[in-house]
Amino acid sequence: MSQLAHEPSVVIVTENGQGRYQQAVEAGRHRLIADEPESMGGGNAGPAPFDYLLTALGACTSMTLRMYAELKKLPLTQVRVALRHQKIEVDGQKIDLISRDITLDGELTPEQRQRMLEIANRCPVHRTISGGQLRIESQLSA
Repeated sequence: MSQLAHEPSVVIVTENGQGRYQQAVEAGRHRLIADEPESMGGGNAGPAPFDYLLTALGACTSMTLRMYAELKKLPLTQVRVALRHQKIEVDGQKIDLISRDITLDGELTPEQRQRMLEIANRCPVHRTISGGQLRIESQLSA
């Protein structure tokens, strides 16, 4: 196990030899599996990479809304976020589209609901992937 695996903000992904594309994922002390669906040649042993991207966005959205509701003492009883990723064509170019459907349970006013939507669009993961300021640096290790 790499030294980086002990840092809470580091995720380590390694082929695990259990399937054509199956990956062992270490996120701090958590252990996950990633795989491609059978339609893509995988064994469908775990979520696909885009499923994890949607998971990150959905979890961040829900947590951000819960934190905001607690801060403002709003009567939010439950948050549900359903997400879908698809490739679409816009002006002759293929782009990625993430559709996010947020369900807010509780006795919220229309104004509170609208504000919650604005807050959802400010969750850190949403801002990171949609802000156009994301930079990924890659290098090969020995």
